[in-house]
Amino acid sequence: MPSPDDNDTCRVPAAAPARRVSVDREGPVLVEGPVEIVLDDGTVARSDRFMVAVCTCRRSRTYPWCDTSHRRRERPAPPPEDRNLT
Repeated sequence: MPSPDDNDTCRVPAAAPARRVSVDREGPVLVEGPVEIVLDDGTVARSDRFMVAVCTCRRSRTYPWCDTSHRRRERPAPPPEDRNLT
């Protein structure tokens, strides 16, 4: 019977630094970089930035990177009319 130490597929080398991932319900996933993302078609997208925003809504034109397309676009309210003009 194999021991848990025989399964090397889930091991992470001890020298590998942990990556911090921050999840925002209304926004992207923020990952401390550098980052490599393997896409559905097998291509690899890489960023060497210190912090990377990964798109989770698939609205981004720069997918897999977030371009803030998830934000609701609201038009500014028109200025209030001055009703005291006489």
